Amino acid sequence: MLASRGDRPLSNGNVKKTAFLFPGQASQYVGMAKDLYDEFRSVRRLFRKASSVLGFDLADVCFNGPEERLKQTAYTQPAVFVHSCAVDMILRENGAIAQAGAGHSLGEYSALVSAGALSFDAAMQAIARRSTAMQRDCEDHPGTMAAVMGLEYEHVELILRGLSGIVVPANFNSPGQVVIAGEVDAINEACEILKEAGAKRAIPIPVGGAYHSPLMDRSSRVMAEFIDNGMEFGEFAFPVYSNVGAEAVSDGYEFKQLLTKQISSPVLWYPTIQNLYRDGNRCFVEVGPGKVLQGLVKRSLKDPEVKISGVDTLEEIDRLLSEKVHLA
Repeated sequence: MLASRGDRPLSNGNVKKTAFLFPGQASQYVGMAKDLYDEFRSVRRLFRKASSVLGFDLADVCFNGPEERLKQTAYTQPAVFVHSCAVDMILRENGAIAQAGAGHSLGEYSALVSAGALSFDAAMQAIARRSTAMQRDCEDHPGTMAAVMGLEYEHVELILRGLSGIVVPANFNSPGQVVIAGEVDAINEACEILKEAGAKRAIPIPVGGAYHSPLMDRSSRVMAEFIDNGMEFGEFAFPVYSNVGAEAVSDGYEFKQLLTKQISSPVLWYPTIQNLYRDGNRCFVEVGPGKVLQGLVKRSLKDPEVKISGVDTLEEIDRLLSEKVHLA
């Protein structure tokens, strides 16, 4: 039984440092967050706030889809963001507090809200602008992405430099897993060449665009202007590790500069996880929809002392809190 429904707050003594990890696009699913929405008035308020900013009923899209609509960037990003913030809010209300945070691409905004560096309202305004701009880039500059398995990041980067067309490393996700992004023909050619170079697999991903590539340059400029002129940061309750530099940041001005580069820069996720581990984090909790980040941590850290869990549904939140799973 959750503390916000009358039970005692979570408290735990002898614990390891905990990092909250927030997912990005590709974690969405039809029906997401409905159990939280039905249970908590505070979650319903988040959805109402988001819908007023977005100009459409976000709850209806999350709960009813259809899937093809939910996959569109303009809907996916706010859906994943609000779901993650709702779970994080419930955890914090029940005393589950992280010592560090990180988010995969879009998830970086959720991490900043969790850390108190951005208000939900400010971040929601940014997500509305970001998702709309990126949806337009997806439509005006068609592109795609592919997952490459079995080659290291530096090897993939070197090979891509010699290819024609726009194709670049987009996500350094885990050892031997790199996602590339670019023009469709360039991606197809790159997949063949990377397999010839020793990749175990190089498989196109069915996504709406070439995220974290030069095809998102217009979105990057839109967000740079918005962040510079319209985003105010507060104090950080804990450091957030940046996608661009993979290091802990607790300064609002510094994070603003990094966020302006985020959309067109590769997501350095594996270095981020390594640095979280280096800095003493041994408990990793994915906060929000899906299990993608849990899998990446498992492939990245082989220490048996590392604990990995996820909270997406009401049942999972209840279980995490009742077991007091390695949380401060």
